[in-house]
Amino acid sequence: MVKTIKSIARIYSGSEKNIALLARVLQKGGLVAVPTETVYGLAAHALDKKACHKIFKAKGRPTNDPLIVHVHSLSEVEIIAETNPLVKTLAKAFWPGPLTLVLPKKPCVPSVVTSNLPSVAVRVPSHPVFRKLLKKSGLALAAPSANPFGYVSPTTSDHVLLSLGTKIEYILEGGPSKVGVESTILDLRDTAKPTILRPGGITQKALEKVLKQKVYLNHKSAPSKINQVAPGLLTNHYSPHTPLVIKNRLSLSAAKKSSPNNAWLFIKKPKGILTKNTFYLSRSGNLEEVARNLFSKLRYLDSGKWSQIIAEKASGEGIALAINDRLMRAAAKRSL
Repeated sequence: MVKTIKSIARIYSGSEKNIALLARVLQKGGLVAVPTETVYGLAAHALDKKACHKIFKAKGRPTNDPLIVHVHSLSEVEIIAETNPLVKTLAKAFWPGPLTLVLPKKPCVPSVVTSNLPSVAVRVPSHPVFRKLLKKSGLALAAPSANPFGYVSPTTSDHVLLSLGTKIEYILEGGPSKVGVESTILDLRDTAKPTILRPGGITQKALEKVLKQKVYLNHKSAPSKINQVAPGLLTNHYSPHTPLVIKNRLSLSAAKKSSPNNAWLFIKKPKGILTKNTFYLSRSGNLEEVARNLFSKLRYLDSGKWSQIIAEKASGEGIALAINDRLMRAAAKRSL
């Protein structure tokens, strides 16, 4: 007889009463899954090392992979990190929003948050429900994606419930994530060479326009056994259990000739009559819509018992870089 493990998690609406309740949970060192504009996160009091250790335990996350700290305003960033003039320029243009900055940390930030490194990743999120929780709790909140380490990120509360429902008790409802991929991470430790460590919704071109200087793009994945300066840099990440193969272009004719056990995932809806194993991320090919739907579609296909998922790369620059970054890491051979 197979033993069924029941979920202990409950999804809470974003009412004032529930916000107050979940704020108290966080203040007492508990965990709460929270909605953000990028993906759902698993939050704990960032300055409470015992609370942050609970994040790593719930996710099965290695401690060499740091956490992003979320705060309500720029003034709160200055409490936990050493800022510089570029921070204020970027904050004015992109905060609240999906931009994370890596800065020298202040002593109040526990080493578990930063993988024992002297820097911290921090951002001011824009999701209105999450912002209410940040304000009500009065805390800086460390919050990586609310999923088992290495698996496809969650973009709805139901995704969190399915992935972590037996590990956590509290999930705050905020609707589907609007961006759908994690934040852009910009390393500002060297102001002469700002470098994108992880592409996201804020593009290289947009950053250069605001900063009026060159922004570099890191193309290297980080070795898995060293302490990371920011999350999302490992080769194997965002991975469905079903093997994922990436191709530059897909064709409907090739999909029809292939094994019916393979799922074909197009960027744009292909012209013609679709088969049962043919899927797409956007009817028109709009890349913002593609990013928003990417993780949700990968989770859906992963539950379909396909032999493999054959996915198409996005064309162009901008958010296409973020889409392809997630696909390439999801397709890397997993060692988890």
